[in-house]
Amino acid sequence: MTASAVEIQARTLAGYADASRLRQVQDRDWVLDRLTGDPRTLVDLGSGIGQLLQAALERFPSLEHAVGLERSEHRIAEAAERLRPYGDRVSLHQADLTAPEPLPHRADVITSTSVLHWLYPHEERLFAWVAQHLAPGGQFLLTTYHPARDSDGFGGEDELVREALTAVGIERSFVPGVFRRGDVLPIATRTRTPDDLAETLRPHLAVADRLERDAVVTVDGAEQYAHFHAATFGDYYAGLVPPDRRTDFFRAIGETAWRRQQERGWVSHMPVHLWQLTAH
Repeated sequence: MTASAVEIQARTLAGYADASRLRQVQDRDWVLDRLTGDPRTLVDLGSGIGQLLQAALERFPSLEHAVGLERSEHRIAEAAERLRPYGDRVSLHQADLTAPEPLPHRADVITSTSVLHWLYPHEERLFAWVAQHLAPGGQFLLTTYHPARDSDGFGGEDELVREALTAVGIERSFVPGVFRRGDVLPIATRTRTPDDLAETLRPHLAVADRLERDAVVTVDGAEQYAHFHAATFGDYYAGLVPPDRRTDFFRAIGETAWRRQQERGWVSHMPVHLWQLTAH
């Protein structure tokens, strides 16, 4: 059976430049607006296709080293092409952020946007790494999403996935069991509450400031959201259905989102926090 275009996109995480405009780009601009002075070294954790690094290089001519750590080889390849014009001011490293290798230099700024939930339950390892790699007076700018959870631990994207799984023939009451058998934690479960996160941060980093905004996702059609889901979540959820139903699953995700858009005027919204952190 030939895989559909959206299935291939999910496997390779392609199309993120377009998909990220729905939500993640706002985090990038929010973070960079908090930077002041003339930073020389910036490290982006979960650097994806290099959008934040590129924006920082354009905004801050003082940057001598823009470093990206990213797990996906597909995204690193896309970032390398995007950042090629900046030459040796850029270095990219494939890394598991639950156990990143040491870097040879400290950073004036470390950033991480829309990534932390993927590291659950090992976020503290990254916080220790950040504390060791911040230069004196440096700061760590971190964004975290906090969808409300229901009694099954579902919230945010999990709710759309539940509706999509129901649409492809899984009884709604069986969906939590399907997650457990598939060893897939709901994203809302992977996301710590702000208070829990503050406790996890405390041994390693000090909170200088914390801002909050409401992240609202709207779409122009079902196909747009299906591709957003594929580029953002890959096949994390799609593995819950048999291979011959995955095209139907992505279609159902898009249709669920579009129905919400038409009924509510938005697909999803949730609080996002921007943490401005320093080493102790």
